[in-house]
Amino acid sequence: MTRGEKLARRRIRYALCGVAGLVLGGATAIASVRGGALGSSERIGAWTTGRDLGTDAQSGHGRAVVALRGLLALPGSEARYYNAAVDDAGDPLRAECRYTVHGGSVPGRWWSLTLYDRDGYLVPNPAGLFSVGSAAIPGLEQDDWTVEVAPDRQPGHWLPSGEGDRFELTFRVYLPADRGQGNLSAAQLPSIVRRDCR
Repeated sequence: MTRGEKLARRRIRYALCGVAGLVLGGATAIASVRGGALGSSERIGAWTTGRDLGTDAQSGHGRAVVALRGLLALPGSEARYYNAAVDDAGDPLRAECRYTVHGGSVPGRWWSLTLYDRDGYLVPNPAGLFSVGSAAIPGLEQDDWTVEVAPDRQPGHWLPSGEGDRFELTFRVYLPADRGQGNLSAAQLPSIVRRDCR
């Protein structure tokens, strides 16, 4: 083999390695953004939140997640966002199971709990229910509330999980008491307990 042929093979090998690296890196980045993982995320029990959401310091990766999913648009002084893809035991949230989400007083003006599919879309359901907010909770229940998440209608406050595979919950606290300077503690965030599965 001539020196020119060796050089050509080496260039082809380098080019193939470069293309493989670009494909692998691109696929990893897309999976990370589609999965909603935030570079500055913080886990609090079953919930995950970002420390720099809605600020000038937010990373490009965090901005890409917001652009794709559109769930984390307001600055921390206006809203804090907590996302759960697992229950308190660390198991993935599954549409065929029934969960009890239990919370208490939340240090903010009001809150909402919304159910999304894994791609960040509202889950279609015949009841047309997509979210439960503190405005729907009677005053006597504000310090001790429960929302049932299940595919079939449940008594009390209920979010239908639909017919899909997995889902995620987003808990938003609007106009937080600390103006978004910190996170809620595990004791302040709702618990997510799986009851049974079909």
